[in-house]
Amino acid sequence: MADLSLRKVKKVYDNTVVAVQAFDLEIADKEFIVLVGPSGCGKSTTLRMVAGLEEITDGEIYIGGRKVNTVPPKDRDIAMVFQNYALYPHMTVYDNIAYGLRLRKFPKRVIDQKVREAAEILDISELLKRKPKALSGGQRQRVAIGRAIVREPQVFLMDEPLSNLDAKLRNQMRSEILKLRQKVNTTFIYVTHDQTEAMTLGDRIVIMKEGFVQQVGTPQEVFHHPSNLFVAGFIGTPQMNIFDAQLIREGERFFVELGGLRVELSPEKSARLLAAEVDSQPIKLGLRPEHLSLTEREDAVSAVVDVSEMMGSAVHIHVNACGQDVVIVVPLGEEEESGSMPIGMPVRFTFRGSAAHVFDPETGHNLEYPKTAEPEPEPEPLPEPAPAPLQEPQAEESAGEPIPEPSPEPAAPAEPEPAPLPKAEAVTVPEVVIPQEIFDDPVVPPLGDPFAEDEENL
Repeated sequence: MADLSLRKVKKVYDNTVVAVQAFDLEIADKEFIVLVGPSGCGKSTTLRMVAGLEEITDGEIYIGGRKVNTVPPKDRDIAMVFQNYALYPHMTVYDNIAYGLRLRKFPKRVIDQKVREAAEILDISELLKRKPKALSGGQRQRVAIGRAIVREPQVFLMDEPLSNLDAKLRNQMRSEILKLRQKVNTTFIYVTHDQTEAMTLGDRIVIMKEGFVQQVGTPQEVFHHPSNLFVAGFIGTPQMNIFDAQLIREGERFFVELGGLRVELSPEKSARLLAAEVDSQPIKLGLRPEHLSLTEREDAVSAVVDVSEMMGSAVHIHVNACGQDVVIVVPLGEEEESGSMPIGMPVRFTFRGSAAHVFDPETGHNLEYPKTAEPEPEPEPLPEPAPAPLQEPQAEESAGEPIPEPSPEPAAPAEPEPAPLPKAEAVTVPEVVIPQEIFDDPVVPPLGDPFAEDEENL
């Protein structure tokens, strides 16, 4: 168990592609951190740099107070669970789990004890004699986790371990990892692109985009107080509705106007906007689908139903309002069997001031919170210019005297033309007379038996 510190960590590929930019994060001992973001945001690269599988371009990484920038992966005291399990197909489950301990020359008694303890934690004791081909996807993932558990590392690293499983197994394994976290009390860094996994597993969530950290906070903080439009749209299912609206300030009170509806913001939000010295301006208004409610009020926002989706305990109604698609989540009561609405049905909706999120339309920053300075990406290195030809120093002008022009250099003498080669004289070849006898058929003596001499010698 150990704390972990990443300080201004940066990764650049081929001197041009910036994968991770100025990553700063302090992870406490026994904390469960989830790195989440879309594909290509740099989350797996960050995990691999912690593991030592990727070299760090710049910055520092500390594990348990020890700088590990140049420490090989095997000496960092970490264990990693990969997306593709990485099990040996010719080994049994027992041998797969025990393999790392055998490489480290642990006694057989200790290996057997650790393997059976890990199997008991993961509920795979009855599978120890099977080979990977006889296991399901969820069972294989448990074996891969078991192989990491027996090492008792300071830090657990998990790189999208559930992405290859179907929805049912994913939900089951998610709960298994939560139970594992209670039994194996160590530091976890978990990478995923699924925001549901991030919200359910992490003590804190690190949301990344294009190599930059967008926000770090608890699941409740990033859901209720997103720092910018990207976080607001990425966290939450269905994602947040974003409208073009107007923010109105009247003294110490703030209102938002949308489609003829005027709603006062809550005192808490108004206080934060006052502290940030925000005035009346156009904004991007964020409203989560579950915070919109249908109403009969005349001053509410008008909409037309496009389609409705039955989700069991609720209905997701897609409507057209303010010239865009809007999703409204309508919960169903216990006795309601269907809450679907016909296509083209006119409806009206409203919202509470405490549920509104106001963003800057240009930067996307949440106006309620002070903006943190985002490090600008370094420009790509330009090719070095070719050295300029050397120039002779010019004489300085004397007061009132013109600078004399340099005298032209004398022309180099022309090379003499080579003398013409003498003509070759004709050579007379004497005629050779061949006797006629040569062309007549020669008399060839009979060859005889080539083996007769050998037989006589025998």
